[in-house]
Formats: sequence, C-alpha cells, structure tokens
Amino acid sequence: MKIFYHVMSAPAPLGLVFLAATERGLRYAEFMDRRSIRRIIASHAEDNPGATWEASLLRLKGVVDQFESYFCGALLNFEVPLDSAGSEFQRQAWKALLAIPYGETRTYGEIARAIGQPRAARAVGLANHDNPIVIIVPCHRVVGSDGSLTGYGGGLQRKRWLLRHEARFAAPMFAPERMAAAHGAGASAAAHRAGSSAAASASSPRARVTLAPTAAQRARVAAARAPRTPAAAPARRVRGSAPARSSGRRTPAARAPSRSAGRRNFR
Repeated sequence: MKIFYHVMSAPAPLGLVFLAATERGLRYAEFMDRRSIRRIIASHAEDNPGATWEASLLRLKGVVDQFESYFCGALLNFEVPLDSAGSEFQRQAWKALLAIPYGETRTYGEIARAIGQPRAARAVGLANHDNPIVIIVPCHRVVGSDGSLTGYGGGLQRKRWLLRHEARFAAPMFAPERMAAAHGAGASAAAHRAGSSAAASASSPRARVTLAPTAAQRARVAAARAPRTPAAAPARRVRGSAPARSSGRRTPAARAPSRSAGRRNFR
C-alpha cells in the first residue's frame, strides 16, 4: 500500500497539519506539535504494515484547498473521501461526529445516544481522542454536559479557536447563500436607484443653489471691475546748485598786510 503525505500550514494556534491519504481517501490529518515527519510516520507504522510513504502535494491538493477555504470561512462542509482505520466502535463514533452541523456542538452523552449506546459516553471521549482526522471529523464540536471544553487531543487552545471560528462564520450574515442573496439584492437596489436618478435627471434640469453675495463681496467685485488709472510718478527731488565752499585760505597778497601789521605792532 502507498500512502501520500504533505504538511500544510494552518492559522495560529493550529500550526502545522500533517496530511496523509491512500488511494481510497484521506487517512490522517493531525497537528504536528513540533514532531518531525519521520516521527509521525513511525507512529503509524504499526497500523500500516509494509506501507510505502511518498511526499506528494499533487495527491493532496484538493484537501489542502478545502482546508484553506475552511480557514477563510468560505467552506462550511468538507467533501473529502475518508479512509480512516479504527475499530467498529470508533468508526461509529466518528461517523456520528460528521453529523454535527457547522457552528454547533454536542455532548459526549448525545453522541453515545446517537450511536445507540447511551452508557458509553466515556468510550466516546476516548474515540474522540483517537480521532485520526482533525477538523474534517469534527471532534472539536463535542463538549462536556455542562458546556465546558473538556479533553481534546489537539489541546484546549486549538479547540477554543476552532469553535470561535465556526461560531463567527456560522452567523446568518456570513452564510454563503445569504451573502449571495444580499449581494444580489444590493445590486438590484443600486440599479434601481441609478435608473431612478437617470430618469429624474432626464425629466427635470438640475437645480443649482446660489447664495446672495455679502456687502464685502460686492465691494470687492466693484473694486475689481473699476477701471484702473495709471498712478502718478513720484516727484523727483531736484538738487540745486550748492554754493561754492570757501577754502578758508587767503592768498599771499591778502596775508602780507596782516603780517606787516603784526610786525609793526610787535615793534
């Protein structure tokens, strides 16, 4: 027997998911939890004696695409052929899990009653823990009788995230069929509004609202419209001819009498 496997990445806190499928369908989908691929394959060797493991994204591309659509909220129900290996009781319990609607939960006791063994609630819990195909076989949708998040093989943090994720996208406003209907209704309403506005614009001219100008605005308009006159050139200051400055020096002829007069006074 040949088993094809691939590892895909899921949103936090889910982490890496190991996928493996046979020719008949998906056999494993489990959280890796920091385990190596070799270790995971070794853990399934006893249940698959003589199997040949081969890495192949091509063989698991359809499963990967559905998982990615689920994480985006665009896929509510998986359509993947399954080939899980387990006991008859486990198979019955896993089949009952597939009947739980998206966004809803069931108790362990309700699952036990659904498979016709009302006293096997604890065995149902063990079967959930051993579920080899997480998310697609929704063991995360099983809660305690009081609604508490009890035992989950992938950890309570992942279980809480999955339930919140499904509760969010299971709301009526997120349902794909309602979103399509709302989109169609919105498109028809927009077309109706566009047609009404076009008809109204064709039958009547558009009205324009004009505000009365204020006194300041009228004054600015009048000033702008008034003819402009060339401004007079400023008068130039004309300098008059300045009187000639005297040097204060006398000629030798004028100085001679004074000198002689001085000599006479000195004598």
